[in-house]
Amino acid sequence: MLLRVAVVCACVLGAASAVAEELGPDQARAFVVGKLFAYSCFDGTAGMGRVFSDGSVVGTIRPGGRGAMRFASLPAGTLRVEGTAMCAHLSGLPIEPCFKVQKIDYRSFRGSIAGLGFAYCDFYQHNPRAQLMSRAPAPAWPTPMATLRPAIEE
Repeated sequence: MLLRVAVVCACVLGAASAVAEELGPDQARAFVVGKLFAYSCFDGTAGMGRVFSDGSVVGTIRPGGRGAMRFASLPAGTLRVEGTAMCAHLSGLPIEPCFKVQKIDYRSFRGSIAGLGFAYCDFYQHNPRAQLMSRAPAPAWPTPMATLRPAIEE
């Protein structure tokens, strides 16, 4: 579970299509930090998360796309720039995975483990405020005409 959370969260700093632009670690950081992203991975894992400027991550994860959505967080310093790469420092793992970050468009990217192109997650910027504004406002309460009282004019 910890490895899946780490892979997904570290991929948060990652994109691929015919016109994908590979981002360096500082570019990836600027593109991702502070924004909320929904993600889906090659193995069915999905969720939503936010990376903070201190390298911490907070979000949700549904490993393998099965079961309940779970809360997940990684402490400050988990995601960091190591030379020319973006890497995840996770205690308990024998290696420190680094990631390839490809920008698909202004709102989405793909993150993959360097050297393992098949292990990737696609991230889409999620803006809950935009969803609120795109929906028609719901009435405060249902008021069918038949239930309204006539005016008191008698």
